[in-house]
Amino acid sequence: MAADLPGAVLFCCTFNSVRSPMAEGIMKRLHGKRIFIDSVGVKHGELDPFVVAVMDEIGIDVSRHKPRTFDDLEDSSFDVVVSLSPEAQHKAVDLVRHFACEVEYWPTFDPTAVEGSRETRLDAYRQVRDELWRHIRDRFPPAGMSRE
Repeated sequence: MAADLPGAVLFCCTFNSVRSPMAEGIMKRLHGKRIFIDSVGVKHGELDPFVVAVMDEIGIDVSRHKPRTFDDLEDSSFDVVVSLSPEAQHKAVDLVRHFACEVEYWPTFDPTAVEGSRETRLDAYRQVRDELWRHIRDRFPPAGMSRE
């Protein structure tokens, strides 16, 4: 199954502050050093503290993540680019126009849109985290796991 995995994956969203850092952290947990994994945003953002909190709940530390944009990429040789927002999808398609690279669009809810108590907001972030975990596990199954 590991032979089916890409060598390099880029996750992208709007600000590289919520969805793509979650996806990057989860992918690194599942695939460690077997795959090069990075994430970027379309615009400059700041790491969302709710992301740090919900990722910490599952033992993934993203507290040192520094949001970056497509312009900050030093290398664009990815096998798969996964966009998590409409803005990122347009930028990803533009990025890979001249490369042999697969672009996948996984429309992912933006939990920053949820208002309410701290717990209500954290629940929205947890739902996004858990959805990303399932999608990543299914698309890029860890060694020993079958695609079900």
